[in-house]
Formats: sequence, structure tokens, C-alpha cells
Amino acid sequence: MMNKYAIAIHGGAGTILKSSMTPEKEKAYLDGLKNAIESGELILKNGGTSIDAVEKAIRSLEDNPLFNAGKGAVFSNAGKNEMDASIMNGEDLSAGAVAGISNVKNPISLAKGIMQKSEHVFLAGNGAIEFAKLIGSEFEEDAYFFEQMRFDQLQQAKQSDGVFLDHTTDKFENGEKKFGTVGAVALDIHGNLAAGTSTGGMTNKKFGRVGDSPIIGAGTFANNETCAISCTGHGEFFIRSVVAHDISCLMEYKGLSLKEACDFVVMDKLVKIGGEGGLIAIDKYGNIEMPFNSEGMYRAKKSEDGALFIKIYKD
Repeated sequence: MMNKYAIAIHGGAGTILKSSMTPEKEKAYLDGLKNAIESGELILKNGGTSIDAVEKAIRSLEDNPLFNAGKGAVFSNAGKNEMDASIMNGEDLSAGAVAGISNVKNPISLAKGIMQKSEHVFLAGNGAIEFAKLIGSEFEEDAYFFEQMRFDQLQQAKQSDGVFLDHTTDKFENGEKKFGTVGAVALDIHGNLAAGTSTGGMTNKKFGRVGDSPIIGAGTFANNETCAISCTGHGEFFIRSVVAHDISCLMEYKGLSLKEACDFVVMDKLVKIGGEGGLIAIDKYGNIEMPFNSEGMYRAKKSEDGALFIKIYKD
């Protein structure tokens, strides 16, 4: 009998309301999530590794301009795309991360390259670009990353001098905010867990701001003994709470189940400090949790014995 495999992905959390979504846009998001999770699942179904499945699913989301990562990355205050990503292997706790990079087509693949081809975990800025060239990462011109919607968001943000954790809202009224990050977690038939996260960060961010997405233990974590986690939300709070590692610790040291640990961290601990967002999590048995304390979270999950589940809003 084949061992169990399972995968879950997210495309960001935040104030995602059905009332502000057109049927066409909703379908485009659902299709984007479906394509991404199926590309990852195909690898798992064929006996591939959780690391490869996570990378493949995230690459699919990075290539989709609807999501704030890769091609759809938002603009910083300087009018640049500054992207962050990280990936972690639950089998041996190896990890790779990258921050503040531009023109790399798939930051998640660079993070994987750092994990597998360097003795380091975390590279940033120009040095990361140098390493990317060394290992043959795919690069794209600025024009590839230019999305009019993202550029318009920057102009609006500059007018009010706000920093937006934005995803897709055309208007910034009513304090609407979306945390544009993409991520994936997976369990392969060999029993190995993996997690990855990628983001374009915040619209109008300054000073080389970096959120939780590339930080191992905050935005991404995987350990075969416990779980694999990818977060999306107000990065500053997720960093302070070391969210991804916290969930693993609650399972390892307190014996909590995946669901108990996730609910406690996302619905209680984060809420108390004002940290909005959510995460996707998977344990070594293939159980999947996708808690969020915001209005919505683009999310999907699939296991070898289950139907495809894709949702945007709260139930």
C-alpha cells in the first residue's frame, strides 16, 4: 500500500470580501489556486519529494500576476519589486531563504538553490543576486514584473503615505487590507514534510523592510517530527511571535495536536497582540489545518484520498 501524501497552499490572507469580488476575478483566483495545487500534487502522486512539490506549487503562484509574489510582486516606495522567499525540509531541517531581491523570476527556486547548493541558509540583496547568477537562476527584466494594478496601488499608497499589506483591493477604503504572500506545505509518500513561502512584501515599503516570509521559524518551518507551516499575515507580528516554530514547539513539547496548536497560536496568541493573518499547516499523518483570523484567505488542500478543497472566504 502506498503511503499517504497531502498538500496545501495559500495565496494570502486579509480583508477578502465576497462583496468586493467580481465573479470573473473570483474564478481567476480559484483557477490560479487549482493550477498551483494540482502541479504540486502531481509530483507527490508520482512519488516525488515534498520539497519539489512545494517549490512547484509556489512557482505556479509566483508566475500568476494575481498573487503578490514573483510576477505579481507589489512595488516598494522606490518603485522596485523587492521579493522574499524561504523553503525548509522537515527531514533534516535544512533550509534556504532569500530577501530583498529583484528580477529573479522565481524566488522560491533561488531559496531552494541556497538550501541545496550553498552552506548558508539566508542570503539577501546583491549577494543573493550574485549567487543566483552562479547557480543559473532565471532572471526577467523589470517589464516582466510590471503590473499596472500594482503600480496604481503604489500611487494610491504614496498619496496617503501608507504602507499597505495589500493583495488585490482596487480601493483602500474601509481600511481594507490583504496580506499578499503565497505558500505551500506538503507530506510525501516517504514521510517527509516540507514548507515554503514567497512574497513581494508590502506596497510602498521603505528601508528594505523584510517581513516574516523568508524568516525560518517565523513565516516558514518544517520538522518531520511535528509539522510543516507557511504563514501569511502582518509580518511584524508573525516575526515577534515566531509563529511557525511556536506551533511546532507546542506539538513537540506540550503534546498538542496540529489543530490545537494552530488554533491557539492563530486565534488566541496572535489576536491578543493584534496580529492579523493565517497559515497552512500539515502534520506527519497528513492532517491539514488552515486557520486564519482575518476575513478571508486564499487556500486549497488535496490529499490522495480526498476531494480537492479550494476556498477564499470564511465558511
